[in-house]
Amino acid sequence: MDPFGILYTDLYQLTMGQVYFRLGLHERQALFEAFYRKNPDYGAHQAGYTVFAGLDPLLSWMEGARFQEEDLDALRALKGRSGRSLFGEDYLAYLREMGGFSGLTLRALPEGRVAHPQVPLISVEGPLLQAQLLETALLNRINYETLIATKASRVREAAGEAVVLEFGLRRSPAKGGEAATRASLIGGANRSSAVSLSHLLGLPSSGTHAHSLVQAFLALGYSEEEAFQAFAEVFPDDTILLLDTVDTLHSGLPHAIRVFEALRRKGHRPVGVRIDSGDLAYLAIQVAKELDKAGFPETLIVLSGDLDELVIWQIKSQILEEAPRYGVDPDRLLRRLVYGVGTKMVVSWGHPALGGVYKLVAIRENGTWAPAIKISDSLEKILNPGHKRVYRVYDQRGLATADLLATAEETLRPDQPLCLRHPTDPTKRRTLRPGEFTLEPLLEEVYRGRRLFPPLPLEVLQERRRKDVERLDPGVRRLVNPHIYHVSLTERLFALKEELVRRLEEG
Repeated sequence: MDPFGILYTDLYQLTMGQVYFRLGLHERQALFEAFYRKNPDYGAHQAGYTVFAGLDPLLSWMEGARFQEEDLDALRALKGRSGRSLFGEDYLAYLREMGGFSGLTLRALPEGRVAHPQVPLISVEGPLLQAQLLETALLNRINYETLIATKASRVREAAGEAVVLEFGLRRSPAKGGEAATRASLIGGANRSSAVSLSHLLGLPSSGTHAHSLVQAFLALGYSEEEAFQAFAEVFPDDTILLLDTVDTLHSGLPHAIRVFEALRRKGHRPVGVRIDSGDLAYLAIQVAKELDKAGFPETLIVLSGDLDELVIWQIKSQILEEAPRYGVDPDRLLRRLVYGVGTKMVVSWGHPALGGVYKLVAIRENGTWAPAIKISDSLEKILNPGHKRVYRVYDQRGLATADLLATAEETLRPDQPLCLRHPTDPTKRRTLRPGEFTLEPLLEEVYRGRRLFPPLPLEVLQERRRKDVERLDPGVRRLVNPHIYHVSLTERLFALKEELVRRLEEG
């Protein structure tokens, strides 16, 4: 049995499915939405948006997921407390005939685009049983990749134009390392050290060498410089040397410079050095100063070692302040830096789970969509019900000012006033006049019994992220205490929500 096949799910999806089957509801048309409630909060810093990722792996999985005989045998073996089979043979026979997810239609935010809380990322429409069974696999893929793509986007914001390398495969969660690498590249990393996935994505993998290379030479009675020489002889045009195995400034750097000088005499151009520990900003300044004196002003300086967006921000601030006192041009130094980011990116350090949810929002009844709602003591957990359209509202600057949820029956026009209602507070609203805004529909149909487009090139997903981030207000992009991006409801959807809540509260 394939552990990542159609049984890659929670048991309650299958038990609910049998209830639907017994009551004859299993083929009733239903509508579910996947969304998340809060942006990541890393403690000392917070995200003002996320970057949606994980859609393509989900669609590929859906096309191949089918109930096989071994899957049905596994379900047949499950027993209830009485010792009887948990699932009936008629239900299992229906699952065999159903096969997979051929009855579903998915509309989704294009992968790589910026997303916001409470706004549907994916809308799933089709037979209730099929739509219910999709929940776990869908959330498993989009929650994690969206979380990592968001972290990578923040690292990209902090790094500016500098190259960012993803180094996290050794620290990522098992097979999740593949998802982490893909999401990191969507979110803004330039390259990855992961060889197989980089190849599959059409990118060369990147890397240097580890401390163990120098340690091995030292243990065998050789010197650090001889270790550097050996690496340079094997990779004369790709030499990047790790300086901090012994002492960065008093051992690693002078040894590296001598090896670089030997390479230059042979007609080769050394690529750079890497620093993996210590006061990275101070060490980068001193290394740049000595490399400049030795005639290597263009040699790259790779910084690594528990970096994240806030550490990179601190490094850049320190260099801008301290470099001039050592006679180093801070702007030129920043242009030669490369950031190697590993653990803190691929585990989303400080906020390890997105908390995305998958909720029923409507079900077909007598030829129309009956809206479904869930209420809660927490206002943010009250669902926005019904069949909906999703728009992004841009202001006169061309910047995104709100995401707007509307009923499916509404037609919104930029030549008419637009009222934006707060999702939970009836006292908060604003009205935009014609000429003050433009509208962009966000969700696109991506699956109708099968995926509707082949996997997109990585560059397309990266460009989507870049364009969307550029159209955010600078306050929303801030790494610390970002502005809250507005997610609003139309008057009609707000009224529907209030009416359904009232009915439930009245019993």
